Amino acid sequence: MDAIIICVPTPLDEYREPDLSFITNTARAIAPHLRAGQLVVLESTTYPGTTEEVLVPILEEGNGCGLKAARDTTANGEDEFFVAFSPEREDPGNDSIARRDIPKVVGGLNSQASELAATLYGTIFNRVVPVSSPAVAEMTKLLENIYRCVNIALVNELKLLSLRMGLDIWEVINAASTKPFGFQPFYPGPGLGGHCIPVDPYYLSWKAKAWDFQTRFIELAGEINSSMPYHVVSCVSRALSQQRKALNGAKVLVLGVAYKKDIDDLRESPALTIIELLQKDGAEVSYNDPYFPFIGKGRHYDLQMKCTPVDDVSKYDCVLIVTDHSDYDYRGIAQHASLVVDTRNATRGIHGDNIVRC
Repeated sequence: MDAIIICVPTPLDEYREPDLSFITNTARAIAPHLRAGQLVVLESTTYPGTTEEVLVPILEEGNGCGLKAARDTTANGEDEFFVAFSPEREDPGNDSIARRDIPKVVGGLNSQASELAATLYGTIFNRVVPVSSPAVAEMTKLLENIYRCVNIALVNELKLLSLRMGLDIWEVINAASTKPFGFQPFYPGPGLGGHCIPVDPYYLSWKAKAWDFQTRFIELAGEINSSMPYHVVSCVSRALSQQRKALNGAKVLVLGVAYKKDIDDLRESPALTIIELLQKDGAEVSYNDPYFPFIGKGRHYDLQMKCTPVDDVSKYDCVLIVTDHSDYDYRGIAQHASLVVDTRNATRGIHGDNIVRC
């Protein structure tokens, strides 16, 4: 191989600290097979410094041939290999932008590594954006995801305030979106999901401690987003109480467990936390998701549940919309369910005393 691209998970461990084991294990597997002139690119989202401080030493120490990563501009490649970082940019479910039209950021350990990486990715992407170092490229990816995390936290907090004030946050967002400058809409939900946005801020917060710096703004956003599943369960409990029913013993159908609409990805999905919290409070929980016939055991959950058909929603005390898949007939669900709690505004335009939006 002339080029090796590393695309492995970078999750959090049980203490919400970076787990780089997938990167380190992969690097150890690659090292013995390295040869001079090869390009190694890391794409996994991680904290600034990972490429130079973690990946490169393992590759250098494990190759057994004395090969070194090229660091200066005079490298000739005879006893050197090249290293770069190029963050993945994905938006699952978004088919409005062709993959080749998403600019590819690359940061090499030296200028030659950057040029090689740019040449490689230039065969695939219409635009390559070189930056001065792997750390800059690593920080770029974190900024992109933290930007989303912070703004989602903001709109989630405003949703909670709007509920108390009797305002429709979705109407507010739609009105604000008419401003042609200085505003980008973000939407509230039951919590964050996916491999990136719920995880990446903690990578930077952890690294910042090495510089005696506390990322208070980022950590506060994480706290707000992490609290949303608890808000959803409280909302279900209150809605049931209005119908003189208790959450303990209630039959609840969760619609959608994927972390995002119309995709088959469970990673960090708030639905998993919501189901666990409902069960802990004594609810009898079922779920439906066209993308998941079964939910087994993951890194942070063990549910062992089978998908339940949406054939008779009237037998449930509450239908809880967590992920607004396009397959669902929301009007029919609202017509036949005794109670619908909607966390995604999926029932917009549908009126009924049995619909609670939270």
